[in-house]
Amino acid sequence: MSTGLEARVDELETRLAFQEQALAELSDALADARMELSRNDVLLRRALEELRANRPGITGDPADEPPPPHY
Repeated sequence: MSTGLEARVDELETRLAFQEQALAELSDALADARMELSRNDVLLRRALEELRANRPGITGDPADEPPPPHY
């Protein structure tokens, strides 16, 4: 192989290695983000359940509430 062609192949192999590393890092970051989203979803659902249990009127139907006293 000529020196110029070898240099181009080396450059391409180097770029490919960096792209593979970047792809692996992005994949790990995405997996972490999905896990955090899942945890946050569970926490939010628990918080809403506790809120509903402690204050049933806060998430109830507004039509079920009596009219204000000035009516």
